[in-house]
Amino acid sequence: MLLAYELHVVRLPMSLRQKIIARILISTLCMLLLGGALAIWQARQSIAKEVDASIHLALQLVTLGVSDAPVFQEADDLSHFSALHQTRHLSIQLQKPNGQLIQFAGDKLPSNPKELPPLWFIHLVQSDFPIVKHEIKTKKGDLLTLLIQAQPLDEITEAWQESVEFFVSILLLTILTFVAVNMVFRKSFTCIGIIVDALAEIESGQYQQPIPTFAIAEFDKIATAVNHMMLELDNTRQENRALTQHTLAIQEDERQRLSQELHDELGQSLTAIKVMAVTVAHPKADINKISSSITSICNHLMNVVRSMMQQLHPLVLTELGLKATLEDLAHHWSERNPELAVIISCHDEVDYLDKSIAIQVFRIIQECLTNVIRHSEAQQVTINLEFQELPKSMLFLKVQDNGQGCNLSLINHGFGFLGMKERVKSLNGDITIQSKIGEGMTLSAWIPLT
Repeated sequence: MLLAYELHVVRLPMSLRQKIIARILISTLCMLLLGGALAIWQARQSIAKEVDASIHLALQLVTLGVSDAPVFQEADDLSHFSALHQTRHLSIQLQKPNGQLIQFAGDKLPSNPKELPPLWFIHLVQSDFPIVKHEIKTKKGDLLTLLIQAQPLDEITEAWQESVEFFVSILLLTILTFVAVNMVFRKSFTCIGIIVDALAEIESGQYQQPIPTFAIAEFDKIATAVNHMMLELDNTRQENRALTQHTLAIQEDERQRLSQELHDELGQSLTAIKVMAVTVAHPKADINKISSSITSICNHLMNVVRSMMQQLHPLVLTELGLKATLEDLAHHWSERNPELAVIISCHDEVDYLDKSIAIQVFRIIQECLTNVIRHSEAQQVTINLEFQELPKSMLFLKVQDNGQGCNLSLINHGFGFLGMKERVKSLNGDITIQSKIGEGMTLSAWIPLT
């Protein structure tokens, strides 16, 4: 039985330090390769020019010496070539008619073999130089041949020493760069570690420990932004906690009130109906009177139940749509507050809104009217509900009153505004409130429909 094992290679992500150091190494290596190629090319060109200039110099010296004495007295008369001993980079020889070679210059190796450059460097920078021959005739008619051959070893040695100095300086600069980069990284990563630890605390829900300031401007900006975020998160958490407690308190109050109404209204009414039903069985009971009482009690119970159902959820919203529900709401508030004029402007298309949007919009308007009655002392409130297509399909809600206005710093922390804000946020919308003392209040909400 063969067992197949699948190897899973886990590739750990490189750290920022490793990535930057790797890129510096790659850049330095490329610089060294490019600099080495350029140095070899320049050394090759420099050696070629230097050798060519030396050959021309030697030929000029020979030409001048021969022009002073066109014909040599003897083959051994070498006084005319004394200046050639100082010629660099050349191997100069005089060949007699019998083939004997006399060396004037060249063939001098460095006293220390360690000073010689490597063979690979010599092969890279050395060029092929032809042997230059110059014919000289003596008085006796002997023909002498002056042989000039390039010998650039000393120039190659100088080029090698210059190249070594260049690469040593590059190496020192690279080391200094690594040291400087690591010093900067050490300080930077210390700041990053502090920020990461702070973000870990934020992830665990701890917002009380702010990040200290940094000497580096970029990290200080990050620290300021994170501290601001922590403050906003802490404030939001406190607001949500307070809103949740307020919602639970309202829920308990609502349950207590419903329980009380059920006990006071339904319980007592049902008890009365039961007593009347027992009384009907008595021979002398006034059936017409009892029937009228039961009918009256049932009508009262129907009104109570309808009121309770309206408070729990508006049935008109489900049966007739949002527009009819808002008109019924405006009529209800106008009856209870004759001094307040409620004006509603909306399209018939609002009846086709999604149920989750419709109920939230209704609750927001209901809360706005409650606040107007309680706080604004307004004579008129206008409710506009319309659709907007640009920049995207949205439902725009605007509630405006001409009341006394208020301080926005106070209204922004009220439970009514927090509740409306959370309702709009639950629909991925935006909400703003504008108000000034004596100039009323305007609530605007944009709710996306996609």
